[in-house]
Formats: sequence, C-alpha cells, structure tokens
Amino acid sequence: MSSNKVFIFDTTLRDGEQVPGCQLNTIEKIEVARALEALGVDIIEAGFPISSPGDFNSVVEISKAVTNPTICALTRAVKKDIEVAAEALKYAKHGRIHTGIGTSYYHIHHKLKTTEDEIIRRAIEAVKYARNFVDDVEFYAEDAGRSDNEFLAKVTEAVIKAGATVVNIPDTTGYCLPQMFGEKIKYLINNVPNIDKAIIATHCHNDLGMATANTVMGLINGARQAEVTINGIGERAGNTSLEEVVMTLRSHKDLNLETNINSQKLMSTSRMVSSLMNMPVQANKAIVGKNAFAHSSGIHQDGVIKHRENYEIINPVDVGVKESEIILTARSGRAALKHRLELLGYKPNGNLDDIYERFLELADQKKQINDNDLEFLVDQNKSSQRSIKLDYLHVSTGTAPETMATVRVNINGNIKSATAQGNGPVDASFNAVKEVVQKNLHLEEFLVQAITKGSNDIGKVHVQVKHNDTVYSGFAGNTNIVTASVEAYIDAISKIK
Repeated sequence: MSSNKVFIFDTTLRDGEQVPGCQLNTIEKIEVARALEALGVDIIEAGFPISSPGDFNSVVEISKAVTNPTICALTRAVKKDIEVAAEALKYAKHGRIHTGIGTSYYHIHHKLKTTEDEIIRRAIEAVKYARNFVDDVEFYAEDAGRSDNEFLAKVTEAVIKAGATVVNIPDTTGYCLPQMFGEKIKYLINNVPNIDKAIIATHCHNDLGMATANTVMGLINGARQAEVTINGIGERAGNTSLEEVVMTLRSHKDLNLETNINSQKLMSTSRMVSSLMNMPVQANKAIVGKNAFAHSSGIHQDGVIKHRENYEIINPVDVGVKESEIILTARSGRAALKHRLELLGYKPNGNLDDIYERFLELADQKKQINDNDLEFLVDQNKSSQRSIKLDYLHVSTGTAPETMATVRVNINGNIKSATAQGNGPVDASFNAVKEVVQKNLHLEEFLVQAITKGSNDIGKVHVQVKHNDTVYSGFAGNTNIVTASVEAYIDAISKIK
C-alpha cells in the first residue's frame, strides 16, 4: 500500500507493560490510553485478552474509554484466543484482532516443532477465523527478522489472500542490522504479488540498540505502520521508541513520511508513562530525556545562545519542552554565564572576569551551578569591593575541648592575621576575626540556611553584629559552611563606619 502516511501503532499497554514490575491496573491503563488518543496514536494495542482476566477487562474498558484510535487485541493463532479477543473488543468503535505465529527456523523447528507447510496452514486458518469477528485483522510473523525471506514472502501472500489487512514483520529478537531489515521489507514489497492489498508493519526490539534505526529503514523501504512504545519500554532492552520515530520523520522531511502525532504532547505523555510504571527515563534518552535539550559544554552553549540550530536539530517547544537548558558547570564559558545572569535580571557591566573567576572556583567544587548559586556569586562579587576581605582561613578541630582557628584578613590592602580558640570552628573563627579588627563586637544573630539538598551545595549564612549600639547585617554563601560564616561575619563588620 503506497502512501506517505505512517500509522502509529502503540503497544505500550501490551508489549511495553510486559516489563517486570511495571504492570498497570485498569484505571491506569485507561489514563494512558486517553493520553495516547490525545497524542494522535492511530492504533492502541490494549492487551492480550486470553492471558488473564485483568488483560481482558482492560481491553473492554479501554474500548469504552476512547473513540478515535483503533483498539487492537493480541492473540496466538489459536481459535480460543481469537474468540476471547473478539469478545473483549465488542465495545470498540474500531476493533482489530492481531493474530500470528512464528516463521523463523528457530520458532518452526525448536519452539513449535512443526513444518513450514503447517505454519502457512495455521496462519491462513487464524486470519480467516478472525475475519469472522472483525473486518480489520493484523497478522504477525513472529521472529520475521531471522526468517528466510522467500518463506516470509509466501506467508505474507497467503495471509493477505486469507483477509489480513495488515502484515506485521517483527524483529522479535532485535537481531537485524538496519540495512538488513530495510532489505527484508523491500524484498516483500517487490516479491509479494498482492502486497498492495495490505499495510506492512514494523515491530522492532532493541536488543542491539537498533530498534529505531531498523524501524525507520523499514518505513523508507515501504512499511507504513510503525509499532512502538512510549519511552521505548518493553521486554528485555525494550521496543522502538514512539518519540524517536516520530521526530526522526519530522526532522527528515525529505523522506516525505508523515504521522498524525501531536508532538507537543510527547514530553507530558512520556512523563505520565514513566510515573505510572515507576520506570525512570534515562537522562540521555533521545527526545524525552532530561538532558535531551541541555547544554553544558562552553562551545555548545555559546553556539546555542547565538543560534539554536547550531546544536539543536529539534526545537524543544515542538516536543513539549519550554526551552533549551544551559547547564552551568566548570566547562561553561563567559557567554553562558552572562546569558544566565541576564535571564535572572542582572546586567553584568563591562568585564566579567571577577565573577567568572569566582564562578569557576565554585563550579570546581560542585557538579552544577544553579540560579541560587549565581545570586550568591553576584552578591560575593559586590562584597569583593568592600574594604575588609577574608584572605585565608584554617581551622583545627578534634576531640580537644577547644578548637583553634587562624584567619588572615585583608583590610584596605594590609594583611593581618590572628589565631584564637573557641567553642567549635565558627566561634573560634569569629574570635580570631575580632582580634584582627580590634573592635568591640557582639554577635546578635547567627542563622544558617540550606539552599538546596546535597552535601556539596551552598549554605547561606546571615549574621547580625552589634557595635556601639548599632546592629549591622551581613550574609554570604559557600559550600563550606564555616567559610560562609566567617565571610558573612566580615561582611557585617565591613559596614561599620
């Protein structure tokens, strides 16, 4: 069947749900089915009705819950399976029975222990029987990826003649290389006389990491239905990822292949499935991973800021992501830092060298710099203009009753140092600072606030210091809470006139 329309057959609720520990109840399956309908999926494979009462009920209820997609039920080439599937589909506005049998040497001789002629007979019988219940019958040639092409062509011709409207060519074990799978589809297109009477479908597994590539090559060579799952979930290494196929076709418009998918719902659908199935999406997953539109390299960041398409072939908005993310790390450059500061409302004037130097120092201590960190860097940069600055801090602590702290302070260009004892590292450090500045100081308030979770994140310290009946406030942030405390103390002291 020649057309530029690619039908998206989603099997998240059948093949995808076979992942151990990811089973859904009927209410959850209905929620996913409605999301798939909103996404624009053409066919939803709702379950394998004879496998369990739960699967049977899910197919029934999904059939009631959605209107536009075809609802498909899986069977073996067994009459009882087909009868139960037909019963489960009785409420479907558009119902399809998906029946089939193995066609590879392994399945014929080692699994089914039968002959090629018997396989063809059983395939024909199953398709004809299914046509008694529905007008739309799909036949799957299990393990077609490892099946002999000539035999596969005979099976395909026979089931189309028997009434199959769709013939599914699964790479059940994920064995094929893209060129190999593409040539298999092309062989069928060129060697099955009645091929124009049915749609050829791909159903690729990801055992060698080639499911998407194999699917796309199948479509290029004439297949017009792609069987996929959200996030590529499925048995073993998973199935072909819906979002990858859809955005590949959209990115390569020269292929002239189109789907009905509303791509802006891809991210929300991905997150729903991930949450309901308790199956996190890997960070570097194409299209829907959290890093798919994140840039941390300075060269990439500079390029994206100047023109998005320098490093992005997909506009994040097209898949439901608000915007690209510039991740600030030790590899980020001045352009990325300036860009992020401007987004936060700061207007860096002139040379960024001072704040960039502080940024790199902090980035070396942390894996990633967030907006709170940047606000502290800006405040620190302002504080660097004050007359009193911390130049060096060393604290010795242990089981002894007293802790020793040595500080070196820069006061208007003059370096002064002192060592003092105290009840803990902060108290000892404050005592050493008081000896350096030689002022009558009383600590009124000391407050430590964690900004984010994690032992290497910034802690914010507020202090209030009283001098001659006047209270002065200071604050600082640092991944070292003692250093932050001393810097906040000095910040307050520097405001004393």
